[in-house]
Amino acid sequence: MTPNTLVDIESLGCFVAAADLLRFRAAARRVGLSPAAFSERLRRLEEDLGERLFDRTTRRVTLTPAGSRLLPHARELLADASACAQIARGDGAPLPFALTVGSRYELAMSWMCPALNPLKEARPERTLHLYLGDTPDLMARLESGDIDAAVLSARVARVGLDSLVLHEERYVFVGRGHTLDNADQAGEHVLIDISADLPLFHYLLDGLNQTEPWSFKSHEYMGGIGAIRHRVLDGIGVAVLPEYFVREDLAAGRLTQLMPDLELRTDTFRLIWMGRHTRRDELVELARELRAFPLG
Repeated sequence: MTPNTLVDIESLGCFVAAADLLRFRAAARRVGLSPAAFSERLRRLEEDLGERLFDRTTRRVTLTPAGSRLLPHARELLADASACAQIARGDGAPLPFALTVGSRYELAMSWMCPALNPLKEARPERTLHLYLGDTPDLMARLESGDIDAAVLSARVARVGLDSLVLHEERYVFVGRGHTLDNADQAGEHVLIDISADLPLFHYLLDGLNQTEPWSFKSHEYMGGIGAIRHRVLDGIGVAVLPEYFVREDLAAGRLTQLMPDLELRTDTFRLIWMGRHTRRDELVELARELRAFPLG
């Protein structure tokens, strides 16, 4: 790079996005450019600096030593550039930004949507977009950079992810007009769950320290807790469901808690995002705010 070479901020933003995600298409989506325009910005930046910043193969993208050296300074420059508008205005007003958070449909409708207005009032400069999907879809979109974070109770043990706990999720075994006190009575009932591997019923089995499935009369798989609740309310069968999701049904007597003395295994809702996200501090703050909104 010659002494008179200027590096533009937008190209540095592309570089940081590519360094965070190590996927050029996902990084291009994050900064709102086409893949071709994004690649051209990176090419010009490398040309201006006289250094190759990424090693690219058909399978992976990695930072070169020059890219690793540049990254912390690029982050600092971007932070300084973001502050310029505030300094120029002299009002200290924060700059507008947006985050897209993924969640399951039922959790979004019962918990996240009611929180959107208070969250907006607390941080007018922040726009929160929601994306609804199942766990595999949310994880794929998180890793591709299509969403910034996801609220999940699924256990995630993947390298490169950060998370913070939001709420404990308790489960209850429920039915309508059913009596079920032990495994011997299971043959009289239909078990309703999400899928054939019985992810919800295993919260009960784990509470009993029992791995063998009970012998129910039959099974129905509904794909989501909203449909399961509907079938249980219709008296079709029994199910394990999140306590917050059926709290009002239990209080109104529409559903009955089965085996109430049994303590089912609990789970935990977490806000999950890719490590080294450019808005990590904002995601940490969002997690703190979400904790203030109780489930249900």
